[in-house]
Amino acid sequence: MAIRMTVPLRDADDLSLAYTPGVARVCSAIAEQPELVHDYTWKSQVVAVVTDGSAVLGLGDIGPEASLPVMEGKAVLFKHFGGVDAVPVALDCRDPDELVETIARMAPSFGGINLEDISAPRCFEIERKLQERVNIPVFHDDQHGTAVVTLAALRNAARLTGRSMDSLRVVISGAGAAGVAIAKILLGAGVGDVVVCDRKGVVSGDREDLTDVKRELAALTNRTGLTGSLASALDGADVFVGVSGGTVPEPAVAKMAPGAFIFAMANPDPEIHPVVAARYASVVATGRSDYPNQINNVLAFPGIFSGALAVRASRITEGMKLAAAEALAAVVADELSPSRVIPSPFDERVAPTVAAAVAEAARAEGVARV
Repeated sequence: MAIRMTVPLRDADDLSLAYTPGVARVCSAIAEQPELVHDYTWKSQVVAVVTDGSAVLGLGDIGPEASLPVMEGKAVLFKHFGGVDAVPVALDCRDPDELVETIARMAPSFGGINLEDISAPRCFEIERKLQERVNIPVFHDDQHGTAVVTLAALRNAARLTGRSMDSLRVVISGAGAAGVAIAKILLGAGVGDVVVCDRKGVVSGDREDLTDVKRELAALTNRTGLTGSLASALDGADVFVGVSGGTVPEPAVAKMAPGAFIFAMANPDPEIHPVVAARYASVVATGRSDYPNQINNVLAFPGIFSGALAVRASRITEGMKLAAAEALAAVVADELSPSRVIPSPFDERVAPTVAAAVAEAARAEGVARV
């Protein structure tokens, strides 16, 4: 990573424009018309990638300094795939309200905030409260990036096999950040029923050990009132989505509906090994790059932020996420096969297609400012 200039600095005249006295004219113009900040500074094209280091990849709570390489890597992906400049910010702070206050105070410098690797359930509260404080997009990629790519892959798997979304019963293993977001976006996309399982089994309204987030989830999901274990929930299920780690026994996989879809996304060890999954599923996806159909967030966040920044969106709405998923699915809609329900991260069509769909949705929903 590096910061580089976009204009020359060759002589005293250039210096007088880049800094004093010329820069004062720009400052005065922005002070008189605050919206000019988007035209005369980097604000309209830069995102802060912010973490507290509490839930980093598969490494867990490793702290802000150790998390910084991941944030730098994320910034590189923003630039390479979406043309979006990004700045890694690792904060030595754990209290949700203090995190919100700190990020909100930095927000004037940025056009968007990408929250990264913040542990659940704190991440839900932090994202909600921060978006209430600032008028730029706030996006927790561990939640929504994963959800957008999962929905895109599921749409194409359904298209490939001639099924409708409302006919599918999906079982999600994992009720953390990704699992909650996936459940909500699938329901928003018209999936017939979604059942979410945590370590203790099905998240259902009769359980007394649920957090506030899981109680909300229980009210939205599990329309048939299932209880019991993950294995029992898989009996007759059309789709398995794994975002939890652990291992699902093969006999439980064998009880899924014929021609099931298995998206086992734990990395590096999927909940159901792809070789096992292929025995029972018509479409298999993982989080790994060495198997087909990698569910990779880089397919979503660069294009989503590129589109949001292009129209100076004040937030990223559910409609914008659904539009991103549909656009991502459409990239390979004419090329579908069991090993190709989602594009490659290196498909150059991805980010521009997603960005255009997100920008259009932002305008349609009234959150665009240009």
